[in-house]
Amino acid sequence: MLDPKLLRSELNQIAQSLRTKGFELNCDEFLSLEAQRKELQLKAESLQQERNVYAKSMGKLIGQAKSKGEDIEPLKARGEELKKASTDADANLAKVQIQLDALLQGIPNIPDNTVPEGQNEDDNVEIRRWGEPQKFEFEAKDHVDIGNDLKGLDFDTAAKITGSRFAQMSGDLARLHRALTQFMLNTHIEEHGYKEVYVPYIVNAESLFGTGQLPKFEQDLFKLDDERNYYLIPTAEVPVTNIHRNDILEILPVKYVSHTPCFRSEAGSSGRDTRGMIRQHQFEKVEMVQFVHPDNSSEAHESLTSHAENILQKLGLPYRTVVLCGGDLGFSSAKTYDIEVWLPSQETYREISSCSNFTDFQARRMKARFRNIEGKTEFLHTINGSGLAVGRTLIAVMENYQQADGSITIPEVLRPFMGGLAVIS
Repeated sequence: MLDPKLLRSELNQIAQSLRTKGFELNCDEFLSLEAQRKELQLKAESLQQERNVYAKSMGKLIGQAKSKGEDIEPLKARGEELKKASTDADANLAKVQIQLDALLQGIPNIPDNTVPEGQNEDDNVEIRRWGEPQKFEFEAKDHVDIGNDLKGLDFDTAAKITGSRFAQMSGDLARLHRALTQFMLNTHIEEHGYKEVYVPYIVNAESLFGTGQLPKFEQDLFKLDDERNYYLIPTAEVPVTNIHRNDILEILPVKYVSHTPCFRSEAGSSGRDTRGMIRQHQFEKVEMVQFVHPDNSSEAHESLTSHAENILQKLGLPYRTVVLCGGDLGFSSAKTYDIEVWLPSQETYREISSCSNFTDFQARRMKARFRNIEGKTEFLHTINGSGLAVGRTLIAVMENYQQADGSITIPEVLRPFMGGLAVIS
């Protein structure tokens, strides 16, 4: 959520900046509600002060009236009148504040000034590449055919169990999927300095509000048919970031890594990537989350992105990194790098990680703060990124390490997790 003080002082500049995200801020509505809030707040404060003054003097006034034999009921009536007026003023202020809060909750984060202009993913800007795509001396298969030939990837059984956009893995492919998870976690813990956390896979609405999925993106979530208002997590970002909701941290940075399944309805993606594991309702991800000082968030964002890239480099998978343009930038993000891995079957790069700096946007929604050197509390900055999406990494390994005979060579860094196995055939 944006700082209301910033909106009041720089409304036109913010409105202009948000247009790069394709968002049109209703300045007139904000100014109208803000004027109403200010007027009602002054009235409520004035009435409360008048009520307090009268309440302090009421006992004395009643005593004087009694001593003179005067009727004290008018004095009591005046007290009740002030009480009702104050209560009504508070109620009117609360109604306007609810409208103002609803408006503020729907405003996306301000793009960083380094974010390029553009309308969609076609306008994203490539900033670097690593590795050379392999040229096969045979026709490269996609992961679906490779997995089917190895009898390790089964979509029909998954559809029988549940429905479309689910997968069942077995044998060495299932083991390779698990090996990737272990390799990613170990690397982030041992080399990049993250602390592993295990978190719930079901969260409440407050958690999803904190990270920005609610109320705007409820259609993308799986909501449980439960009176407790529970949801399946769309990413570990939600439970991990909410670890410090309503907290005041004494030491920064704090760096967490977590492996979880993720559940997404994929609303609005009908017809896209229906073949294979590219776009699933259930998939797994290793997620990195950092809580950092506002002065260090840009540097930390670059560092976190390099941690995700390091996984791909160790696996020997060619990739490119792009910075998202304003029109492709997420609701809560101020700046995002997408890392895209090379898929031989498609002869293109596909997203495998998204690394974002949310500045203080999520922290304001969650009331996540830190204590500065002066002992005062400030909102911290949050950063996260996939390190990596496990299923898509499995796809990339299968396709980039496929052999002419249909087997898969296992990258050397994964062999210790596979009991020394070098080839899946």
